[in-house]
Amino acid sequence: MTELIRLDRTTTDTPSPAVSEVLGQRSPENLRQIAVRVAAEAAVHVRDARARAVDGADCVGRVGRVAVQETKSSDVDPVTAIDRSSERLIRRRLRELTTTVGTPGAGGVPDAILGEEDGGALDHRGVTWVVDPVDGTVNLVYGIPSSAVSIAACVHGAPVAGAVADIAHDTVYSACSGSDLVLTVPGHERVAGRTTCSDADDLSSSLVGTGFSYRATRRRSQAELLLELLPDIRDIRRMGSAALDLCAVATGALDGYYEHGLGAWDHAAGSLIAARSGAVVYTPPLDRGDGDGLGILAAAPGVVDALASRVLGVTFPSE
Repeated sequence: MTELIRLDRTTTDTPSPAVSEVLGQRSPENLRQIAVRVAAEAAVHVRDARARAVDGADCVGRVGRVAVQETKSSDVDPVTAIDRSSERLIRRRLRELTTTVGTPGAGGVPDAILGEEDGGALDHRGVTWVVDPVDGTVNLVYGIPSSAVSIAACVHGAPVAGAVADIAHDTVYSACSGSDLVLTVPGHERVAGRTTCSDADDLSSSLVGTGFSYRATRRRSQAELLLELLPDIRDIRRMGSAALDLCAVATGALDGYYEHGLGAWDHAAGSLIAARSGAVVYTPPLDRGDGDGLGILAAAPGVVDALASRVLGVTFPSE
């Protein structure tokens, strides 16, 4: 785990002086509010765009499928027009809102944006917004109600605020450095409390989430790892959205979650949300890509060490 970063309530508490200097007049709470607002707007856009895409189609007995525009890492890794339009909306709104709130970035330089679809890079001198416009695109294509918009504000390569909008259920999970988990539904925002993750203390009775790569060779290795783990836990869940899996750990719906080979946009916001909810998170640095095959783990404190010893000792790099 030497390449991984540990996030918990202690390591994500009061921002360091170096982070505060980058933020200037802004605060992590201000960035959290922006992330929530933009993620919620993008979730509505995605929901409406999907409805339009299948409107009038022959959908008897099913919700209809969205057309795949292109693929990325493999033939089973889809991108839709909705992914593209969602990221365009997010980038536009972040520029508008961060310009409105005081001076954007350090020295008047606009905040950087790193998005899954349109790229970008981490700016280690200022704030970088790390964006996944649709996490769970396969679910979106098939009409399975488990996909999200994920937005994190990061400084010096670490998230200081983040929001994950559950598209199908009109709920936004969010947190920032020093805050508790916040749940936002239309017209209402509620602070969930200091510790909302599960109190599991036995791996054998733990419900664990995971996910699989779109690359065939890595997927085979992941299946072999799961085959070794499955007899020793209560059960496994595969929801298809890393961001929502991390939020499920934050709320106690899962006792743990692990996966290998994620991109920064998959975990930046959800990792912080889980950590601020009392879970322990081991996450790759945000400048490490999915091709490195590093693992990520979020789990209740009572089972994190046992689960880490089973799943974090390997990497599944791309060929």
